[in-house]
Amino acid sequence: MTVRFSIDAWAAWAPGLVGNDAWLDWLAAPQPLVGEGVPALAEMPAMMRRRVERLGKVALQAAYWAQGDAEACPHVFASRFGDVTRSVELLRQLAAGEGLSPTAFSMSVHNAIGALFSIARADTGACTAVAAGAETVEAAFMEALGLLADGAPAVLVVYYDEPLPTPYSDFAEYLDFPRAWACRLSRCESGGISLQPGLLAGASEPATLPDDLAALRFLLGQAPAWQHDVAGRSWHWARHA
Repeated sequence: MTVRFSIDAWAAWAPGLVGNDAWLDWLAAPQPLVGEGVPALAEMPAMMRRRVERLGKVALQAAYWAQGDAEACPHVFASRFGDVTRSVELLRQLAAGEGLSPTAFSMSVHNAIGALFSIARADTGACTAVAAGAETVEAAFMEALGLLADGAPAVLVVYYDEPLPTPYSDFAEYLDFPRAWACRLSRCESGGISLQPGLLAGASEPATLPDDLAALRFLLGQAPAWQHDVAGRSWHWARHA
């Protein structure tokens, strides 16, 4: 059974891209972003906000904006690399024989940001953390579609990543900058968007955006279909009338 979904609300954050209109304009004509800073994240209590580094603030800001005042729902937090900057610093401290911060360690694990979102909102619903390499977006949406099929009225999907630190910076993608985007999904019986895996057929088209941003461009656009090829497989996204 193929579960189709619609996007009821979405939000995104990156340096220099303020508001949904700015994001739509950028996705239509992507270019390198310059600038620093982090979102204010005023929605989160200050005591919790101080525990979060840049990547967490970026992810949580997109999550708060997309969730808005809507009724609580399951959420899926997805990141290809997670807070690897914090993990690298912990490894450096360990190698140097320095003491490790329990708070830093607890916030370095992959589900920490999503868990903090739940705690801050006193939300006891389902919270999932996903990492699946180049297929992380698809893994997150398949998890969300499973929740919708199981009866959840809505699911919040949050994707976030930032440039890799040294010594992993050689693996950085083009157009690499701290970013997060979030979509609140609901199930629809007609129309909507579908996602299905399949076998790779033919040559892949050259990528012009990182995987997550290419997915976001399809989700927010009008294209009838998009195929994401990776590791000998294909993911087929389709928009239905």
